[in-house]
Amino acid sequence: MLRIANIKLPLSGTPEDALQQIIKKLRISRETVLSFHISKKSVDARDKGDVHFVVSLDIKVKDEQKLLKSLKPGIATLLPPAPSFPRATAPNGMRPVIAGFGPGGLFAALTLARNGLKPIVLERGEKVENRARTVDLFSSTGELNTESNIQFGEGGAGAFSDGKLTTGIKDKRCQLILQELFAHGAPEEILYLAHPHIGTDKLPQVVANIRKEIIELGGEVHFGARLSGIQVTKNQLTCVEYMQNGEKKEIATDALIVAIGHSAADTQQMLYRSGVNMIQKPFSVGVRIEHPQSLINQSQYGKAARHPALGAAEYHLSYKLKDGRGAYTFCMCPGGTVVPAASRENALCVNGMSPFARDGQNANAALLIDVHTEDFGDDHPLAGYVLQRMWEEKAFRAGGSNYHAPVQLCGDFLAGKETKQLGSVTPTYRPGITCADLQAVLPSFAVNGLREALPVFDRRLKGFALPDAVMTAVESRSSCPVRLPRDERFESNIQGIFPCGEGAGYAGGIMSAAADGMRVAEALMKKRGMMEE
Repeated sequence: MLRIANIKLPLSGTPEDALQQIIKKLRISRETVLSFHISKKSVDARDKGDVHFVVSLDIKVKDEQKLLKSLKPGIATLLPPAPSFPRATAPNGMRPVIAGFGPGGLFAALTLARNGLKPIVLERGEKVENRARTVDLFSSTGELNTESNIQFGEGGAGAFSDGKLTTGIKDKRCQLILQELFAHGAPEEILYLAHPHIGTDKLPQVVANIRKEIIELGGEVHFGARLSGIQVTKNQLTCVEYMQNGEKKEIATDALIVAIGHSAADTQQMLYRSGVNMIQKPFSVGVRIEHPQSLINQSQYGKAARHPALGAAEYHLSYKLKDGRGAYTFCMCPGGTVVPAASRENALCVNGMSPFARDGQNANAALLIDVHTEDFGDDHPLAGYVLQRMWEEKAFRAGGSNYHAPVQLCGDFLAGKETKQLGSVTPTYRPGITCADLQAVLPSFAVNGLREALPVFDRRLKGFALPDAVMTAVESRSSCPVRLPRDERFESNIQGIFPCGEGAGYAGGIMSAAADGMRVAEALMKKRGMMEE
């Protein structure tokens, strides 16, 4: 097929309208076009008086090579063959074990299962259907399940976010991942939107469908099964231990993919005690900030804000502070809610999520400041977790020690005074909120950084520093504060252990974690001689 990019399309335009532009541009007839589809679609709102779509169209035409030769360079691109799912030779060796069933573990398991290795997955949380009820119970009552929550369980932390599928990595596996998600029930638009998302309401079913395929191919998925130990002989993994229903169990294996996510501090501690190499990694801390979605729409789209083709507007902002740290927004959730993301008792952290329709009244995003390893105050590899917990415990106490979240209005935060009464923006966080002074929760460098960044972001996105905007603390789980180094074969210092995804420090979102899961699975098969190096 041929790809023609950068086609300007009115908001009311259709794919056929885009095709007609191409027909005119290429000087061909409609009859020569055998098929076509949109391969990419984004919004260009740089000129608020001319908001429009920019699309790329893939077309299949008669005498494709002849047409391509007749065109000026750069007008059209001949697409290479679509990437295919990795395939290996006959299964070899013991059944591999995967700890964690978020995006990394999910796609590692799918890759291995399709190649006959029948992986055994250990997931400390619940299957996604049950997990949804547990998460809702916590939001309603403050009753926390430390083993199954927004952080732990099938689908990982991404299952209860916006289901964002954007990524900065350039990897052919990303196209395969989108195709697999679509094949397992995700909306077709994820295949072409510039900023695709599945939505918290749709992603769980997609995850469940992938799990069913893994099991049909001979894999096993054990829920309520927390990795609790490893056994090593002559620097080679020989067995993994796990706890399930209060009982210690073992699996003999020579391959363990560690895809535990960014919040499993207890499992990281076990691996460290067992001799797995780890190093400190920078992360971030800050708040969730909520605005009326209508304000964001107006700021981004101007007069076109209410056009039905646009939907809820997004944003991403970043700024380098005077002290050299980065300030930025992350995981922006249009039309979404702020949610309780705690996984530890007496400690509180928050996240954001959106349904597929993104039709809520508020927009929210993480508003974060870089945390450097020099801030840890200790050279222990896991010192970042200690710092993270300290801030989360402060937030817990400031909220009332009942998983209510401390909040402060943006105007009050900038003025340095405690919020006494809410304004025009109604917080969406459940189970409840407590007005507070966030200076008592956040480290001083984060307080200073937020106060410096807010006016800058307000100049870039009108209304961002709205005095009534609600800031909810603490957002502390945007990334993992530790990295598990791995060699060119994707193994740690202990042979047979393959660090993977966000919890290993090699990913930052659904897509990058899923791609890393596939890479690690391929590396495991190459080690066994099932794939070429």
